[in-house]
Amino acid sequence: MSISSVAIVGTGHAATVTARTLRRRGFDGAITLLGDELHAPYQRPPLSKEFLAGTSDETSMALLTPKVIADNDITIRTGTRVDTIDVECRALRLVDGDTLTADAIVIATGGRPRLLPGFAIGSSPRVHYLRTLDDAQRLRDRLRHGARLAIIGGGFIGLEIAATARGFGLDVTLIESGTQILEPRLGTRIADLCAHIHRRKGVDLRCGVGVTSSEVTDTGAKLTLSDGTVLDVDDVIVGIGIVPNTELASAAGLTVDNGIVVDACGRSSVPGIFAVGDVAARFSASAGRHVRVEHVDNANRQGAVVARAVLGEDRPDDSAHWFWSDQYDLNLQFTGTCAGVDDLVFRGSVDDGEFSAFYLREGQICGAFAIDRGEDIMAAREMIGRPVDRAVLADEDIDLWELGEEEVPA
Repeated sequence: MSISSVAIVGTGHAATVTARTLRRRGFDGAITLLGDELHAPYQRPPLSKEFLAGTSDETSMALLTPKVIADNDITIRTGTRVDTIDVECRALRLVDGDTLTADAIVIATGGRPRLLPGFAIGSSPRVHYLRTLDDAQRLRDRLRHGARLAIIGGGFIGLEIAATARGFGLDVTLIESGTQILEPRLGTRIADLCAHIHRRKGVDLRCGVGVTSSEVTDTGAKLTLSDGTVLDVDDVIVGIGIVPNTELASAAGLTVDNGIVVDACGRSSVPGIFAVGDVAARFSASAGRHVRVEHVDNANRQGAVVARAVLGEDRPDDSAHWFWSDQYDLNLQFTGTCAGVDDLVFRGSVDDGEFSAFYLREGQICGAFAIDRGEDIMAAREMIGRPVDRAVLADEDIDLWELGEEEVPA
């Protein structure tokens, strides 16, 4: 089937990469992006870091500059919400009553914050969730006026906000219901090292506890924790993950299971309709199942895959996951997985705070973590799934890139 028009529901990383890749692959038909936010497409990672700290603004975070939009002839409709999808004629019915038809539809609706009971969105100017530029603007104003901050959730968003808030001199208490921050993602040993960084910077980490009751007033918030501790704070930030925005797809009859279920190239269960980014549960051959990944790198890579698939070119990308996080003056990076790890090999100095750690499973590299050693992570991505001698891996006199170019004896 000849494709002459593509409609993309969403204006985030996955959506914009899909649009740009279509043009780079020679597609000369109509491309329309529809986003319910009023802002032009922007990067989300800086929201909890540079933007919150005041060192970047909406212009510097733009995903598509006016010149790129014009040069690529991309139509962007902001403040536009899609009400329903007519799968028979591939038509998008908009809330304002308009209808847009297209030969291919790409759903890149992302996700929304997972809510914590007792902390409804908009219930108080002292309760915050961070997902959008507007959320970040409101929070940024409060960080300059508050003194005591409680963050519920010890994932990367919560930790990045904690680091930024400490930069403003706020008293920060971070509440994590798990036994340690980041433990499911990084494993116990590395999670402990990350916790030490935050405690050393003055963050009061409370792990293994939850919030049992709360009282939010015009002047602050009182939180009672499961261990009986009572916290009096000025503001509360909830960062306990996101929920994929699958309602549009579900109503249209697409298969949904913790995301819109798609094949390795982003095709949904309905011909001509694709999904990409945080909302997509993509089949991964290496994992042997469908996975939903909430990283910018995944959005970028899969956006390119979906664009090719729209044009009839199957080029699945099942490479190892990679993500990064900037906290204080440190750059943290991780690739692969820590699942089933039976050995951990360090390279560099843990005491000096500049090192990499390699996760091994039955003698093969399955993941890597690094602080201020991004080059090690790039090399590790090339070695995932390969056997390695742990002594050779730990030897800094040996170039990791050379290890990736040849078979390393186990």
